[in-house]
Amino acid sequence: MASRAKSEMRAANAPFPRFDRVERALHWTNATLFFILLFTGASLKIGGLAALVGRRETVKTIHVYTGLALPVPVLIAILIPAGRQFRRDLGRINRWSRDDERWWTRQNRKHVQLGKFNPGQKANAIFIGAAIVIMLMSGSIMRWFKPFPDSWRTGATFVHDSMFLLLLLVIAGHILFAVNDPDSLRSMIRGWVPEQWARRERPVWWAEVMSARAGGDVEAGADERLAEARVGTGEVAVGEAVDAGAADGVGGLEL
Repeated sequence: MASRAKSEMRAANAPFPRFDRVERALHWTNATLFFILLFTGASLKIGGLAALVGRRETVKTIHVYTGLALPVPVLIAILIPAGRQFRRDLGRINRWSRDDERWWTRQNRKHVQLGKFNPGQKANAIFIGAAIVIMLMSGSIMRWFKPFPDSWRTGATFVHDSMFLLLLLVIAGHILFAVNDPDSLRSMIRGWVPEQWARRERPVWWAEVMSARAGGDVEAGADERLAEARVGTGEVAVGEAVDAGAADGVGGLEL
């Protein structure tokens, strides 16, 4: 009995691939670019920090070209063949289920069945994507202002500064949530979560992957050989491939 319990514990804590190398490299590259932008932006706006840093023109140049570089890693990850896992995850972020809607009510959170990303993570990803576009457009108007009327320049400055403050709050919240969920944070560092975490916290995603493995519809991702289902835009029944006796009760769910 003891050996069986140990075997079951090892299985529950077995690595369950979540993010491949392309996704992790993209995340940390963009995180670095965002921190450079936030620091240089603050240096240009906050008097005390600006005096401490000095070299205002150099800081401004770094800020501008870092901002121009911000969308490049995302575009590369979308376009390269190795980015297929990232493209699938973009599809997941853009799909919202009834349980995603129910998740926003705190008393419902214990009862919802979530996919790979919870609704907060989806909203954060959508906001960051929109922020990249908005900051790039407003920053370009501020930097190359001659073709634009004064009203556009004033509006662009207001939008850029407001989005800067929102980004500070959102990124701080993102870091706080990540630190409080070490298993999720590990997946963005090492690429995997314990299978027990996937089954408990993301049962629909867990069922999706197990269904794909059982059916042989598995696509290896990058060097980790990430086992993932080829998910389309429609709904995929996974009930037949899920253990009917699973404690999380995901049998019969649909993605």
